[in-house]
Amino acid sequence: MVGLLGYKFGMTQIFDSEGALVPVTVIQTGPCLVSCVRTKEKDGYRAVQLAFGDVREKRIHKSKLGQFKKLNVTPRKFLKEIRTEKIDGLKVGDEVSVATFQPGDYVDVIGVSIGKGFQGVVKRHHFVGGERSHGSMFGRVPGSIGGSSFPSRVFKGMRAAGHMGNAQVTLENVKVMEVDAEKNLLLVRGQVPGVEGNLILIRSSKKLGKKDKSWKLVSVPSEAKEKSEVKVEAPE
Repeated sequence: MVGLLGYKFGMTQIFDSEGALVPVTVIQTGPCLVSCVRTKEKDGYRAVQLAFGDVREKRIHKSKLGQFKKLNVTPRKFLKEIRTEKIDGLKVGDEVSVATFQPGDYVDVIGVSIGKGFQGVVKRHHFVGGERSHGSMFGRVPGSIGGSSFPSRVFKGMRAAGHMGNAQVTLENVKVMEVDAEKNLLLVRGQVPGVEGNLILIRSSKKLGKKDKSWKLVSVPSEAKEKSEVKVEAPE
């Protein structure tokens, strides 16, 4: 399993190969920094910890700040672990590219849904409610939730009014429509949880994902490599 972190950028629509109009969500992903690699010998499980998002030093916890200073990199706002068996070739300090995914792949998208506040049973649980005829006092109330003779109590888990939204939601088997490696953009079919700017975790689908999927690192341009290899000699 491979994955990335990103921000929900917004929604748009594109045409697929058959000419059909498809609604897509644009996710600005990566590059994600590999801040830690968990091994079975040392930690008891295998995982990759990814860091993403710019943040000022004074707005980050000192324990996290020390981790980034040890790596000699700028601090990141979010840290997330992805359980995976594919940790070969990854080392701390690498940057994972959005090219890890390709059009046609299926992914699981995880995010926090939009908070709706306190809502009644009609909006929260799609109850029909009572009649709206003249003199009716039923309206949008839930009705009886427990009989007086039997069971003489309210069953646990009874659907009622309460807080709605603002919960972690996982959408499974979402299709990747387009990948823009230059702009670090990932376009997935349909909508994803949360508002614009919400943190999104994208991982290969557990049900339909490719088992041989591997991490793709950010490639350094050849010009940058040549500049780094140039040796400057001191003048005589």
